[in-house]
Amino acid sequence: MEREKFSSRLGFILISAGCAIGLGNVWRFPYIVGKYGGAAFVLVYLLFLAIMGLPIMVMEFAVGRASRKSAALSFNVLEPKGSRWHWYRYGAMAGNYLLMMFYTTVGGWMLIYTCKMFMGEFQGLDAAGVNGVFGEMLSQPVTLTAWMLVVTLLGFGICSLGLQKGVERITKWMMTCLLLLMLVLTVRSVTLEGAAEGLRFYLVPNFHNLIYDGEGNMILGAAIYDAMSQAFFTLSLGIGALAIFGSYIDRDRSLAGEALSVSLLDTFVALVAGLIIFPACFAFDVNPGEGVGLVFLTLPNVFNQMPLGNLWGGLFFLFMSFAALSTIIAVFENIIAFAMDMGWTRKKAIAVNGAALIVLSMPCILGFNLWSGFTTPVGDIQGLEDFIVSNNLLPLGSLVYLLFCVSRGGWGWDAFLAEADAGKGLGFPRWSRFYVTWILPVIVLVIFAVGYRQKLGINLLPVAAVLIGAAYGRGLYRYRAGQKK
Repeated sequence: MEREKFSSRLGFILISAGCAIGLGNVWRFPYIVGKYGGAAFVLVYLLFLAIMGLPIMVMEFAVGRASRKSAALSFNVLEPKGSRWHWYRYGAMAGNYLLMMFYTTVGGWMLIYTCKMFMGEFQGLDAAGVNGVFGEMLSQPVTLTAWMLVVTLLGFGICSLGLQKGVERITKWMMTCLLLLMLVLTVRSVTLEGAAEGLRFYLVPNFHNLIYDGEGNMILGAAIYDAMSQAFFTLSLGIGALAIFGSYIDRDRSLAGEALSVSLLDTFVALVAGLIIFPACFAFDVNPGEGVGLVFLTLPNVFNQMPLGNLWGGLFFLFMSFAALSTIIAVFENIIAFAMDMGWTRKKAIAVNGAALIVLSMPCILGFNLWSGFTTPVGDIQGLEDFIVSNNLLPLGSLVYLLFCVSRGGWGWDAFLAEADAGKGLGFPRWSRFYVTWILPVIVLVIFAVGYRQKLGINLLPVAAVLIGAAYGRGLYRYRAGQKK
């Protein structure tokens, strides 16, 4: 059976960006930009995006395009005979499943709030009233399940139409609407009275705030780590969610240029989200926090004080719904492609995986109400699922793709470079071989280790140091053995 393909380059870029653009672009990135000195932090973030995120994205795309397969069989096609790289396909699929086991629930929240905003349910409520609406929503398992079903069935329904007629066409429309909504909301936000202070906080470089907090304590190390982790996690690398789209494109364009386009679009959305949030928060003297509280508690209070707040709030949550759905559709397509590469039809893959994800999404929903007594060191059930994906499968999976593309025991540097540079456009820098082989893996391991220390208080840095030392020693031994020959 001939491999499906995108009908246009724009479709590939928008869908890949849709996979990368997620809720973290809105509820984390603007906050840490403001916290660490505005534009000063953005410069550090862009540096790490270029030296960390982009190379691994190119590698995922290259593995997908060269193999013409999803993570189910891509390593089988490209790995040396007798090696075991293909074992990672189970980790990749686990990452996609675990991500959707809570992401579909949060996508349902966005649709609920879109309806509530347009219907005026927040009108006249104070901060305690807004908090009560959110708490009441989480306490209703039937309501949460119903909206999770809407999101799941909508996502798989779009995928059932096929790559071009469903995933590509709908995502193009959705991403266009997302960008238009963002521009409309930005104009409304920056023209509010008092918005200038928020723009100054967000955009004017403040290198003092990058280095010191309000009490004079040095925070440069924390700022650098947050820039590294945001640049790394924002692109959804390591679970094959981007490799699948590489398998759907022709070899007429080089992959470094395509990865750069996707990264720039992802960064644009993250930056513009801050232009919506900070001017509005400062205009109405509301503290712009971070995470779920920013979107579901802080911003409804802001819209309540804004003329035509129901309209602007409804449009904001519609934009958030598009951001969530674009990721959900992209990951669903990866899950379906995995099953199809294993011999299933698209129809069977949708039916079985759709039913499985509906069942597996229930623990997250029940964790907010009937099973709320169940806690882990990293929080509730949703927190546990997020920790497994974000702090484990994404960094370790990225390390697998990275080592596969640069090591002699994997696909290898020369084969990777030939695939990455096929076609017109920006070439992958040949001079970076030493960096991506010996330095970038260390950075990824450090991100993994520090994440454990932040979440669980477990110091894995010594373990990472041993692994790095062992890898370096083995590489040096092989190099010297080759020199003697």
